[in-house]
Amino acid sequence: MAIRCYNQAIVCDPQFVEAYNNMGNALKDAGRVEEAINCYRVCFPAITFTCSKCSSDCDLVLFMQSCLALQANHPQALTNLGNIYMEWNLISAAASFYKAAISVTSGLSSPLNNLAVIYKQQGNYADAITCYTEVLRIDPTAADALVNRGNTFKEIGRVNEAIQDYIQAARIRPNMAEAHANLASAYKDSGHVETAIISYKQALQLRPDFPEATCNLLHTLQCVCDWENRDAMFRDVEEIIRRQIKMSVLPSVQPFHAIAYPIDPMLALEISRKYAAHCSLIASRFGLPPFVHPPPVPVKAEGKHCRLRVGYVSSDFGNHPLSHLMGSVFGMHDRDNIEVFCYALSQNDGTEWRQRIQSEAEHFVDVSAMTSDMIARLINQDKIQILINLNGYTKGARNEIFALQPAPIQVSYMGFPGTTGAAYIDYLVTDEFVSPSCYAHIYSEKLVHLPHCYFVNDYKQKNQDCLTPVCPHKRSDYGLPEDKFIFACFNQLYKMDPEIFDTWCNILKRVPNSALWLLRFPAAGETRVRSHAAARGVRPDQIIFTDVAMKNEHIRRSQLADLFLDTPLCNAHTTGTDILWAGLPMITLPLEKMATRVAGSLCVATGLGEEMIVSSMKEYEDRAVELALNPAKLQSLTNKLKEVRMSCPLFDTARWVRNLERAYYKMWNLYCSGRHPEPFKVEEDDKEFPFDR
Repeated sequence: MAIRCYNQAIVCDPQFVEAYNNMGNALKDAGRVEEAINCYRVCFPAITFTCSKCSSDCDLVLFMQSCLALQANHPQALTNLGNIYMEWNLISAAASFYKAAISVTSGLSSPLNNLAVIYKQQGNYADAITCYTEVLRIDPTAADALVNRGNTFKEIGRVNEAIQDYIQAARIRPNMAEAHANLASAYKDSGHVETAIISYKQALQLRPDFPEATCNLLHTLQCVCDWENRDAMFRDVEEIIRRQIKMSVLPSVQPFHAIAYPIDPMLALEISRKYAAHCSLIASRFGLPPFVHPPPVPVKAEGKHCRLRVGYVSSDFGNHPLSHLMGSVFGMHDRDNIEVFCYALSQNDGTEWRQRIQSEAEHFVDVSAMTSDMIARLINQDKIQILINLNGYTKGARNEIFALQPAPIQVSYMGFPGTTGAAYIDYLVTDEFVSPSCYAHIYSEKLVHLPHCYFVNDYKQKNQDCLTPVCPHKRSDYGLPEDKFIFACFNQLYKMDPEIFDTWCNILKRVPNSALWLLRFPAAGETRVRSHAAARGVRPDQIIFTDVAMKNEHIRRSQLADLFLDTPLCNAHTTGTDILWAGLPMITLPLEKMATRVAGSLCVATGLGEEMIVSSMKEYEDRAVELALNPAKLQSLTNKLKEVRMSCPLFDTARWVRNLERAYYKMWNLYCSGRHPEPFKVEEDDKEFPFDR
């Protein structure tokens, strides 16, 4: 009926531009896009234009070239055409129309909003924020723009500014569920977990069917060990995920959260696949032609001596566990055979970790101010042959760079302990324990098995002072009793679940005069954990919390404990290497997913895996009790662990780097032979590697 009325208006006045524009909107809403374009075209002068969607003289091109000029500069029609191109994923064309609309009016917010969306997806956060700020100049009560600007602030780490935008949006529109949910996320990121829970619940009161809020509330509750209705909530969330996957909607559970959830590994793979597809969609909006890759020529061909060009992409070159673990790796590569490029997605944080990598890597480029397509172009111009994704689905990732495929071989390593689900990632660097071949079906990548352990560390270079026999810390420094057996778990609290906590409480009750040392990681979880322990019959003095400490202190004080108890659902990773380097034995129970098997791999690489790895929860409990009640046996294990630290493969960084280089050469030689990526195991006497010849 609306279309009929607009037609009647046009019959009455064929020069009525607004009627054409509004009828175009109605036709577009009715799915009659070509007819809508024919209405919008009336608003423009003749323009020469080639349709990048079909590269031919389609109806759109013909209309653009022969349209009637009723009004030369009609901002709404320009915006509407931009919207159509956005729907067609022709982002450059859409951006051009939005910019044209902005150039002819200063009072229309929709093209600014839409252009901001494009900028944000392309990694151009500064221009996105500028657009949203201009929207708010036009309309200070635009709650959507406040939320969107807040999201952009949050993405670049300006969390306090994000919180202020969300609060203002909620003031303007108190019933706006998105404002409360995003405010909750920002509170969580800034450590205000209890406040985050309140905001998530407020969002769900406003909109009970809000998948993102439901899933994020569950994760936040896990962070503080709030296990009320846990099983029912996980069932609801799993149902949400399966429904979203079936509908081809981006799942509300992020891949990084899924790795620590008790969900089927195949479902976790599907979540990653959806996120990988989303990154591909973002990449496609740059409109870049496929990159030309370096030719598949062996770098050690007859009569030639070239080097393999390897690029590392990360947002974590700075004070971050990844840099704590990999700090020496980039400078340790053999410069006779490997040319290293580091591409930093984050700004310089001024820490020793950033400075060290920047000074030791052969090439270090800060690309934090560049858009993702610009970064991909730079990587391709650098003729990178093997490109390493050190983020995966962690904070600060720009996976659309990899979706653009600037290098012929692309690899996932270290940052994300799971599958990326991405067709554009060829390999996952792992090991036989963490990702055994029998579980290859839960990964999209081809598995590359390094010898010993895939998880690198830097302690031999950076933390040898922790090996001094006299610990500078005393138990009394941390409120730890001198006369009790101290079990410890320094993992973040979200890695705990009721089953492992039941087991820990059983252990405490079976070992007289024992206590469990945990971290306030976060502090908001302490009260709930103490309540859970009391409900299970554990005395209050058997649960001891301390604050998180700086790295060196954290490693040194770990020696004050007697035995580390790992979390099976998501293991100690960096923490696992910390405590083993401190000489503290652990008990760990590997399951199926990658994140559940890392601690076991660490133990295997010390040569003492059989004494620290168990195969069932009952064995976990019994082994912990046995070691606690048999001081001689535990002391023997502790002594052996301390003795092997300087000689075992786990802490031999230089040896690990040589093995990684062997993997790179194998990948490249497979590519040069015309074969598709395939799984393989790295051998330490690999003749394909120049070092071994």
